[in-house]
Amino acid sequence: MNIISIDLGTTNIKVSVYDKHLNPLTTLSETVHYNRSGDFVEFDPEQYFTCIQEMICKTAAIGKTSNNEDVIQIVLTGQAESLILLDENKTPVHPAISWLDMRSRKECEELSSVFDSELCYRITGQPELIPTWPITKMLWMNRNKPDIFNQTAHYLLLKDYIIYRLCGRIAGDYSIYSFSHYFNITEKCYWEDILNYCGVKTEQLPEVLPSCSIAGTLLLEWIDSEIGLTYDTKINVGTLDHFAGMIGTGNIKEGIISESAGTVLSIATLVNAPLFSEGRIPLNCGPFPDTYVLLPVCESGGFSLEWYKNQFLEDVSFTDINETLMRRTHRIPPVFLPYLTGVNAPDFNENASGVFFGIHASHDKYDFALAIMQGVACLLKKNLDYMRDSGVKINKIISTGGGAKSPLWTQLKSDITKQVIELPENEEAPCYGAAMIGAVSEGFFPTFKDAVDHCVVMKKRYEPAERMEYDKTYAVFTALYRSLKDVYELNANERMRDF
Repeated sequence: MNIISIDLGTTNIKVSVYDKHLNPLTTLSETVHYNRSGDFVEFDPEQYFTCIQEMICKTAAIGKTSNNEDVIQIVLTGQAESLILLDENKTPVHPAISWLDMRSRKECEELSSVFDSELCYRITGQPELIPTWPITKMLWMNRNKPDIFNQTAHYLLLKDYIIYRLCGRIAGDYSIYSFSHYFNITEKCYWEDILNYCGVKTEQLPEVLPSCSIAGTLLLEWIDSEIGLTYDTKINVGTLDHFAGMIGTGNIKEGIISESAGTVLSIATLVNAPLFSEGRIPLNCGPFPDTYVLLPVCESGGFSLEWYKNQFLEDVSFTDINETLMRRTHRIPPVFLPYLTGVNAPDFNENASGVFFGIHASHDKYDFALAIMQGVACLLKKNLDYMRDSGVKINKIISTGGGAKSPLWTQLKSDITKQVIELPENEEAPCYGAAMIGAVSEGFFPTFKDAVDHCVVMKKRYEPAERMEYDKTYAVFTALYRSLKDVYELNANERMRDF
């Protein structure tokens, strides 16, 4: 019996098939295409689904050929906030609106003036109203496209739409709806006050199920026994990609931090009760019953080094940058604040910007690359300190993403945070975690602990070294941000005056 996992990615869609022992049989990946215009980022939901349909059939056929087994479950994971509008016939009436879309800034201001931020945090787990949240796009549609708004009978998030197309049930899961800003994460129900303000009825929204539960079985039109898709193929709602990645790397209990430095620096840890911290760290429904995940996300994390390379070391590979820096010892680079796109919660400051501080004539372009690596490591430590101050115990970090491919950068993170960092062997963590969800659901493993013990292998471990100079770097890093708060605001006001 095979399991197919689908990662509904922002950049790429990935579909993988595994056998019952979670051995990978094949993986396919396709690029997602967007229509972009200013703040608008949209895509065709039908085209997105057609791509998935073709990938499911191809992977199922390969799985059938590999071991002559049928597909017992299709498990979904992926992005949260992309919004799809359907009419009464459940047909899209508007292009899907990506979570990347920033059209709803005015609506954020309006909602923030009506709904107290502390109330929002206590209900939704999200400390700030930002254009990413679907509720702000709903209000934008009401204000700017009333004809479309009036045609809309169903508001679905992307994973809901794929579930509907696979099994005919309009359903989502708790973990995804933590990112809607209209879901009460402790009561596990919709927040009617904010929906009513935006003109949306709860009847227009999907049924919301516990994460990792079964929504139904494949629709008749999908059945093809020759490739292993049968009446018994179940559709599992799965969980958010970050949380599937946690499962896929063995982070299934309190005390472990998942850290990924891809385009963004995402940090996640599981807690067994809702933890609303003074620092207002984003809190979301977790993948397991009665669990929650603290998930601060730093948008400029991995992007900072990518931006610097593209602008100033365009002809140098990341490998060459790392090798050059590893040959240079005892260099003290500038201190870097990696806030190229502002500061997310818990510090939340949309006026913040990137800063290099302490530049000397002896510094060269590689010193600036090293400064960026150290700055992102300091940002990681700052978020871990917020967690620790909120009562979170930290035993180790599991690191994935592009940043984990750099031994230098990973060791820097270990030294600066003073934490052990482990790297998992399997780098396709969300798809692997989704497959583990299916395997536990089917009873191939009695518990997630059994699945992790059997399947997750760490390929490398970094131990923190005592480096006093990094303590000084971090002290300057935190003091620099505090000292610039008023300057950031002044700079933002001056720029607004220019417009």
